[in-house]
Amino acid sequence: MESAQSTLPLNDGTAIPVLGLGVWEIPDGAPTVEAVAWALNAGYRHVDTAKFYGNEASVGEAVRQSRLPREQVWVTTKLWPTEQLHVRRAFEGSLARLGLDYIDLYLVHWPTPGLVTRTWTAMEELVGDGRCRAIGVSNHSVRQVGDILRAARVRPAVIQVPCSPFGYDARLLEYCAREHIVVEAYSPLTRGHRLGDQRVAALAQAYEKSPAQILVRWALQHGTVPLPKSSQRDHIRENADVFDFVISPEDMARLDTLGR
Repeated sequence: MESAQSTLPLNDGTAIPVLGLGVWEIPDGAPTVEAVAWALNAGYRHVDTAKFYGNEASVGEAVRQSRLPREQVWVTTKLWPTEQLHVRRAFEGSLARLGLDYIDLYLVHWPTPGLVTRTWTAMEELVGDGRCRAIGVSNHSVRQVGDILRAARVRPAVIQVPCSPFGYDARLLEYCAREHIVVEAYSPLTRGHRLGDQRVAALAQAYEKSPAQILVRWALQHGTVPLPKSSQRDHIRENADVFDFVISPEDMARLDTLGR
């Protein structure tokens, strides 16, 4: 049976858990440590952070305190644009702050015009010594990913983009499916702004789920890896309780049109 610990294969031979906890805007220290601990206790095996979030150290602390085998927890962090000329140094800094032996996925957080392929070439140098399992990009366009693919020795395994029924790039999803690049959906809950939408609420009532669970399930059924962010224990658990139902094709089609 599918669960938060189920995985999707990546094009580099690794496999990524299908649901992750996002920790953007969760303060460093106890709030992040607690949120990650609650998530791991609720069955999550995937945590998404970034140098820019300022809480890598607390993510690493929570992973170590969990006493789960390291290979069971997928940890993602990201390269900030101001460090794209010093990729290895930035990677080493993130690894040190996390206090872990390796990073599962390292992403280019934002593209810098004129540096997209140069940055990717430097990213490729991180793979192979056992301290970086997979590399990818975030917030890149189809054109930018295409530029990378034409020059790449190592293909991006993942792209992370905002994705919810209220805003997603169907062309990008189709392109990445063809190129075997897994799409991670950040802000799948619209940062809470659209959880009160009456159309989502009606579906939530019909499926006896919450609006947040409908949005997470929608992302999963589109083959993406949703990264719902929360620092509240009940919401973290709720966002993972999405593997006991399936949204019908008809209702998926209705959700697909909400952003139009």
